Amino acid sequence: MREPDSAGWDDYRFVLAVHRAGTVSAAARRLGVDHATVIRRIDRLERRLAERLFHRRATGYTATQAGLALAATADAVESAIIHGEAAVGRAASQLVGTVRIGTPDGFGSYFLAPRLAGLVERHPELDIELVATARLFSLSKREADIAIGLSLPPEGRIVGRKLTDYALKLYAAPSYLARHAPIRHRRDLEGHRFVGYIDDLLYSPELDYLHQVAPGAGARLRSANLNAQLQATVAGLGLAVLPCFMASWRRDLTCVLPDEVTLTRSFWLMMHADSRDLARIRAVAEHIYATVEAERELFAPAG
Repeated sequence: MREPDSAGWDDYRFVLAVHRAGTVSAAARRLGVDHATVIRRIDRLERRLAERLFHRRATGYTATQAGLALAATADAVESAIIHGEAAVGRAASQLVGTVRIGTPDGFGSYFLAPRLAGLVERHPELDIELVATARLFSLSKREADIAIGLSLPPEGRIVGRKLTDYALKLYAAPSYLARHAPIRHRRDLEGHRFVGYIDDLLYSPELDYLHQVAPGAGARLRSANLNAQLQATVAGLGLAVLPCFMASWRRDLTCVLPDEVTLTRSFWLMMHADSRDLARIRAVAEHIYATVEAERELFAPAG
């Protein structure tokens, strides 16, 4: 069958996916096709244009100048499609499609996941993908439709709004406190074991807070995963700085120096400017806003 003379959106989306993902395998997953299809489509487009679009390296694909230009065009086409969907979506009474939420592991797993049931029940054709992990999400690369972060990005076509401030305090298991020297003042923290983050895997500077609580202290167990830190603390491994919304209600944890050790951080909800008006994305964002507002005391409990 004769190939069409000019490239169209179906060709451009392959270029855009490979540029954003950096590897053929990751692009294939995003596009819902196999690895060979992506390679074939990119090779065919390069032959048609008589231009090399990507440098092939062992670590992945890097766009050439021609590839960058084509990816920019594809991004503009995608934005136009999104705006068109948003216009139709305003008139639609039913929410249909998938919304991916990228969120820190603690907030996503402990707070948001159990509070999405009502939204899904109200909109049976709405699918939610909750990516709760310790990393930053690139909205410009469409890694998520909605991202929850600890700060706003310094640049980019991102719109954001603060969800809430949240408090962090120092916690330990009663079993740990019973086996170690009493802690009556901050100076008593010297010599105690701590649980915390792996320094070179910190994805946000807002998480580098252990030195604020106990200057000079180093964590004896380190994990990039906040849930793992919580479980290690519950098991009695040591002291940990934990968000109050995860720890304050637990009977197997004791708050240590509650009047002396309190930190405050913020959660921000962010969307790409091109997609924020899509009905399904707007509805999920409003649900998250409303849910956080209804339980705001959980993030900064008294006492």
